[in-house]
Amino acid sequence: MSAHGLIPRSAWIFPALAVILFAATTALRFTFTPSPAGLVFAAALLVILFGTVFAAVHHAEVIAGRIGEPYGTLLLTLAVTIIEVALIATIMLGDKPAPTLARDTVFAVVMIVCNGLVGFCIMAGGLRYREQDVQVTGSSLYLSVLIVLATITLILPNYTLTTPGPIYSAAQLGFVSVVTIILYGVFLYTQTILHRNYFINKVTGDTDDGAYASNRMFASSVLLLLVSLLAIVLLAKKFSLVVDAGTALIGAPPAFAGILVALLILLPESVAAIAAARKNDLQKSINLALGSSLATIGLTIPAVAITAYTLDMQLVLGLNDQEVVLLVLTFVLSMLTFVTGRTNILFGLVHLVVFAVFLLLVFVP
Repeated sequence: MSAHGLIPRSAWIFPALAVILFAATTALRFTFTPSPAGLVFAAALLVILFGTVFAAVHHAEVIAGRIGEPYGTLLLTLAVTIIEVALIATIMLGDKPAPTLARDTVFAVVMIVCNGLVGFCIMAGGLRYREQDVQVTGSSLYLSVLIVLATITLILPNYTLTTPGPIYSAAQLGFVSVVTIILYGVFLYTQTILHRNYFINKVTGDTDDGAYASNRMFASSVLLLLVSLLAIVLLAKKFSLVVDAGTALIGAPPAFAGILVALLILLPESVAAIAAARKNDLQKSINLALGSSLATIGLTIPAVAITAYTLDMQLVLGLNDQEVVLLVLTFVLSMLTFVTGRTNILFGLVHLVVFAVFLLLVFVP
């Protein structure tokens, strides 16, 4: 996202609206209920919340371009992680217990990114350019780290013996959280410093418009990023009430809440990824897509684990057998997609079919 010129109106209007909405509902002691007024409130909340997430990501990108790597990438992932953890923790602390929400959200992110987003980007680029190139080494590094993180956080809990069921003991969860952070940190170092060329489009190179942000824009983005994050955290409780009511109203399974949180978090980067694919920069699309998955597991799981331990909440991480099959299928398909370094619309269609199967099985297991 370019940082030239003035700050887009939406980048400051939505954070302001979010703060106003929270202040108004707090002052009026408004409580959400499934009524006509409640539906209007829910619609306004979702629009403002989505807009504020877009604004937060925009300001994080401006700041990231100015401060350079690897601090820019860390800031961007940290901003997204704060939003995600706030939403997950708030819903888990709601009136209805949601011990599987973190698992459902992480699994939904992997499915949405590795099948839905990747498939759509490959299709969009393939329809326009027939074939597109990606860096095989960079894609392999993404997948190797993602496979390990997903396995130890989403599959291995089903097979541990210290505690029954798909959960880790406190010691196991602590160890896995530390290892996850270390592995993600080393990956960031590899991506941004040690082997940066593995993740750059050979044709277009690596441009960074954010580096040219003026001092005034940089200061404004710092302030507005803080306001945006604070507003999202404050509205998280309202969002959790809407999610609970909406899930009950349509009779959706508990995993539906995880999908909603994942979509809210992934939407800004998804728009950027699809735009990059249409500009024949599939490598940037893959960086945004797979980077989102790694950040979700690498930072969100440890943060949620700390929150669950501190607040004495149960954290269920292990997937069921059906979801494990989909996860393994996704990783095998991803390896085949990127192994040659060239993609076409058939690869994209196959990913989209797997994504459609995932959505079907959420509602018709």
